[in-house]
Amino acid sequence: MSKPNHIPRRLLALHSIELYLDALLLAKGVDHTTIRGFEHNLGERTRIAVDAGLVLRSRTAEHLAILSANREYLVIRYGPAPTAKLSQINRVMATLDELSRKVRRMLRAAS
Repeated sequence: MSKPNHIPRRLLALHSIELYLDALLLAKGVDHTTIRGFEHNLGERTRIAVDAGLVLRSRTAEHLAILSANREYLVIRYGPAPTAKLSQINRVMATLDELSRKVRRMLRAAS
């Protein structure tokens, strides 16, 4: 279980990850209705972003799939359950860091 003082940080990090992926998908021409249809599925967003040219370390791609499979965004946002298995906060922050750097670089190169 995440420490209570980590919950806001984790929620913001997970939401930021989702927004970075959304920004990249929009820049690559994916319709906003399609993106909204993903709900909070980071795995599907990541798959399409990688198909669009985003290159992630294998650990980061695996972690994004785990975040999606464990539904961590929903668990944190709507009430963390004591039995929920969450990623370590430092792993979440490392994923956010890599994603933010690489998406910003791709978006700068596209403009």
